[in-house]
Amino acid sequence: MIALAILTYAVAAMAASPVQEADSAYARRDYSAALNGYRKALETQGSSSELYYNLANTYYRLGNTGQAVLFYERALKLNAANDDALANLEFVRDRIKGLPEDDTTFLGKMHQGVKSALTADAWAWTAFFFFVLVCGAVAVYLFTDRVLVRKIGFFSAIILLALFFYVLAVAWQTANAVDDNSYAVVTSPVTNLRSEPSSDASGKTVPLPAGSRVEIVDSLTTAKDAKVPLWYEVKINNNSRAWMPAADAERI
Repeated sequence: MIALAILTYAVAAMAASPVQEADSAYARRDYSAALNGYRKALETQGSSSELYYNLANTYYRLGNTGQAVLFYERALKLNAANDDALANLEFVRDRIKGLPEDDTTFLGKMHQGVKSALTADAWAWTAFFFFVLVCGAVAVYLFTDRVLVRKIGFFSAIILLALFFYVLAVAWQTANAVDDNSYAVVTSPVTNLRSEPSSDASGKTVPLPAGSRVEIVDSLTTAKDAKVPLWYEVKINNNSRAWMPAADAERI
């Protein structure tokens, strides 16, 4: 019995995991098999930034731009410091025609860049480091007799305190981003934006390609509309809002 148990354990250890099998399939360019392997790993092992990144790469190789963008976004949601996912996301988006113009301000883009530099835990430790520096600067101000040194301690404490609160806010935002389901990616080949939630509505429609990122601000169930029973009101950028079929997008 002991020998049988040891043999069973050895065979199990030698068996390739779903991720290893998927990696092998991806390496030999069997992307359909790789996709099945990564999907199986997602079901059995749970989500991770690296697994989402591998899924995104596979979807891109299969020509599914919408799903590729979705899983790059999910990889960054779990780990904003995943540089490979960020680089590939930008690469794919640069090749999508018809994406809405990004009207984020310069400071807003800088802030997003800062948030993606580190993980939430790393930002939390950085905030703690700045707090220690603030305490040190305050100590210099309180316990030093020389006027010049006291001034340096005072103004340093103010600057460091401002940095502490900013880094603390970044840590909080990065941590909360994991639970934020208000953003989605268009996964259908194209969706048509409308001014009101009805498939029979007249008026102008604006096409939005797969891979477009939107913010969901509201949803509406339309029982009388058999074609589209659920609609999302989405924010395209900082100023534009419209309605789209909920089935055409997946939440990040």
